Amino acid sequence: MAPLSSFLLPLLAASAAALPQDLVERHAPKCWPHQVRLRKSWHTLTNVEKKAYLDAEVCLMNKPTTLHLRGARSIFDDFQSAHASLTSIVHYAGQFLPFHRLFVWEHEQALRRECGYTGAQPYWNETQDAGAFTTSILLDPVYGFGGDGVGASRCIADGPFANYTNSIGPGYVINDHCIDRTIQDFVSWAAHKQYADRCLAKTTWLDFWVCVEASPHTAGHGGVGSQMANPISSPGDPLFYLHHAYLDMLWAKWQAQNPSVRLTEMGGKNLGDLETEFPGELFPTDIPPPPGFPGAPIGGPGAPSMNLTRPLDVPPVYVMGDPGNTTTLNHVLQMFGLGPDRTVGQVMNTKGGYLCYEYDQ
Repeated sequence: MAPLSSFLLPLLAASAAALPQDLVERHAPKCWPHQVRLRKSWHTLTNVEKKAYLDAEVCLMNKPTTLHLRGARSIFDDFQSAHASLTSIVHYAGQFLPFHRLFVWEHEQALRRECGYTGAQPYWNETQDAGAFTTSILLDPVYGFGGDGVGASRCIADGPFANYTNSIGPGYVINDHCIDRTIQDFVSWAAHKQYADRCLAKTTWLDFWVCVEASPHTAGHGGVGSQMANPISSPGDPLFYLHHAYLDMLWAKWQAQNPSVRLTEMGGKNLGDLETEFPGELFPTDIPPPPGFPGAPIGGPGAPSMNLTRPLDVPPVYVMGDPGNTTTLNHVLQMFGLGPDRTVGQVMNTKGGYLCYEYDQ
């Protein structure tokens, strides 16, 4: 006599196929109100909350790589390596904000899954420190990320990450080095609220994306300098995740102004060029420039040696989901195993199902 399962399984399969579509959709990933995580500015966190996040990041640095991506020794490195491989299609391109939204989410998931972190990803409200990154509380040696780099190496000398040996960077190079910084208050001037408000006032996705990738984005990376100023290897500085969470907050805030349109509005080309193209101006002409403009080059000492030439051993990346060179909601955001690949459409809403968080402003 045939086992009971041989009769039941076909019946169950047929029943599932016959389920109403609304019932099937009910079982898709959902973001229920009680599950929404609140992302808060680092400036508003308690010392206990700050320590919990910092400890989780140190934990991620001490966890051996699970993906064995190029140059990676730790799970923290896995994220940096994936970003390095994907750089050519996630900057100066339409997926810039969607990719980094998903990338930061997967980093948050790793902190929770691997290191027991129970909070949400904080962000750096850079408008509060604009033009004065050197005095930011984020650089506190105890309840922050350590201070500016010192000496010719620009290695950070204090804080929880002072002794971390990073194996990736600068750029595509695989090379052991410290986390280095060259804080530049002049470049951080472009993080002022007037620059953020200028972006939030844009009425189309294309104008908003270009505005954000120019001023607020470059202000955070260039203002910290060194590792953070490198478009390839910048996730080697833990400040990267708070900076990009801030940019994501700006996007979520812009979307909330007109959600019926902006939760589905997408566009822009699929491929950028880090060496020849830049979408927008760091200091737009319609806003008075900072004192001393034009100032020093972004990145600080050593900035020209960014190693932007892609070596042959870097895994190839492909544009997937779009038939042409225009980014659509079907564009596939590749994660290299950090989490599941998702389409742009699946990450447009921070409370849309797979993602489940909101910001405190």
